[in-house]
Amino acid sequence: MPSMIENSDNQSATTLFNDVGGASALADFDRSAGMTDTTPSNLVFIPGTSLPGWGLTITTALDQVTLVSKFAYPNTILSDASREYGLSLMENVEADQNWGISGGVPAGVTVALKNGWLPLGPTNWQVNSIGWILGDGRNYVLAILTTGSPTEAYGIATIEAIASTTFADLGEVPP
Repeated sequence: MPSMIENSDNQSATTLFNDVGGASALADFDRSAGMTDTTPSNLVFIPGTSLPGWGLTITTALDQVTLVSKFAYPNTILSDASREYGLSLMENVEADQNWGISGGVPAGVTVALKNGWLPLGPTNWQVNSIGWILGDGRNYVLAILTTGSPTEAYGIATIEAIASTTFADLGEVPP
């Protein structure tokens, strides 16, 4: 699990996906967690590529917020030990993946995140970032999912702009 979360290692993710029972087992967990609009892909590979088929899982930002909430806040789905373990991995992603919902978040604020990216075509990137922000008067989960970005960098910049605005706006005191 550490290499899957901290390093975005696809082989580790595929191994874990298979070890837990594949798409049907993941769908069962998703339903138990309240994720009603997520459909795990059962393809072995994305057609025409060597990329793992689970990358074509269909989900929504709301379902991703629901998932992250299970790690960020006490619940009956995950034990405190499981939550803490998952968050510790998400808080320690490698430096080149520490982007996305961390945009605009100052030092000293806890950020637990997981990012994903998939080239759907030469100028059609899907770039996503989900996670939890805690500190500086904030405690929230956020999921930003993009598709149709001309480049991966464009998708990342879009997510970081939204995340930065979100962090700033949640700290403002209404008049």
